[in-house]
Amino acid sequence: MPILNAELDISRRVSKAQAPKGGASKRAFDVLIASTMLLFALPAMFFIAVIMFSTDRGPIFFGHERIGHNGKRFRCLKFRSMITDSQRALARHLELFPKARAEWNATQKLRDDPRITPIGRFLRITSLDELPQLINVIRGDMSLVGPRPIVQDEVERYASAIEAYAATRPGITGLWQISGRSEVGYDQRVQLDSQYVRDWTLAGDLVILLKTVKVVVQRTGSR
Repeated sequence: MPILNAELDISRRVSKAQAPKGGASKRAFDVLIASTMLLFALPAMFFIAVIMFSTDRGPIFFGHERIGHNGKRFRCLKFRSMITDSQRALARHLELFPKARAEWNATQKLRDDPRITPIGRFLRITSLDELPQLINVIRGDMSLVGPRPIVQDEVERYASAIEAYAATRPGITGLWQISGRSEVGYDQRVQLDSQYVRDWTLAGDLVILLKTVKVVVQRTGSR
């Protein structure tokens, strides 16, 4: 059955009164760490914005609609890493190249994505494109650690696991990111999201954050 409204569909299975997994302790940890990180990241974010503006006069930031806690939609912020007409470019590329279409259908990602700008490729490899998501964390849309934020078209692929996904806020990083990222198949990613929610602890979040630093430095599974 096609899903016409992701938020309504998820809310039928997950109570709107349900607090995010981890409660007040996870939220306090998020706000404290994200605020500190944002303070230190501001000079780098300003430098990135200046370079982007001087090389590509398009928007600096990109806000893509994602599904959050209890199915609530929010704008997931990133530094724009793609050309401005990215959706049309993707559709044309998938139509011309069957192998790329099969890769996209399997992972929702492309190893050689024609939409990515030169500076965008650098930002993605270094994960600097995700720095604006610290604002999402402070606002309460996201958590530092959690399931990777999904779009509406991905809800069906989660099947019954969507209940675990919607039980917490999506994260900037998570088990998927420290387990190989783009090298991990979609079904395994769903399993990792469910495992994270089932086994959540604050100490576990700290371990994932520390491992994320190592993954980013080594560029493990990045594209």
